[in-house]
Amino acid sequence: MRVHVADHPLIAHKLTYLRDKRTDSPTFRRLAEELMTLLAYEATREVRVEPFEIETPVAATTGIKLSNPKPLIVPILRAGLGMLEGMVRLLPSAEVGFLGMQRDEETFQPVTYANRLPDDLSGRQVYVLDPMLATGGSMVDAINYLLERGADDITAVTLLAAPEGISHMEKSLADAGVPVTLVTGSIDQQLNELGYIVPGLGDAGDRLYGVV
Repeated sequence: MRVHVADHPLIAHKLTYLRDKRTDSPTFRRLAEELMTLLAYEATREVRVEPFEIETPVAATTGIKLSNPKPLIVPILRAGLGMLEGMVRLLPSAEVGFLGMQRDEETFQPVTYANRLPDDLSGRQVYVLDPMLATGGSMVDAINYLLERGADDITAVTLLAAPEGISHMEKSLADAGVPVTLVTGSIDQQLNELGYIVPGLGDAGDRLYGVV
């Protein structure tokens, strides 16, 4: 598994304000969307393309376009929705699927409660969006679910990641047999006893949409 930390001053700047507990939900949503667009630029460096013949006002030339089948973007509900618009802005022709997962607060284990995905993902590049990679359980389950449906290139995109989550992904997906990449804005210090990333930014879903 390849891990890429997007080291850029604008990413660090936006993360600082996302972390600040004084940042209200509307500002948090806007910053998360802006940050996702920056991370999407890094995450799509290996997006599949093919030659495309065009004519400029001056001459014929060969450019490139996204290959078929188009990439699939999969936000993990509900917090991943806050990253979707930033990703779609960069890949407007991509398809979007949804995967509903939540963490059991006692066992820290992920529970899948909904999915809206094609049955057959053969030959598809998939981008999985979730703001936080904490224990890594939800992300590993999501990736395994996509692999079972035939996805052959998966990139996970997160705002933050914990070392424990990265380690769990590396161990669990060592025999995936397809390229798996993690793109994140920061690798933080650790998880606390409640399974939250430290220093982190709190519960991303609550900060995006409020406590419900």
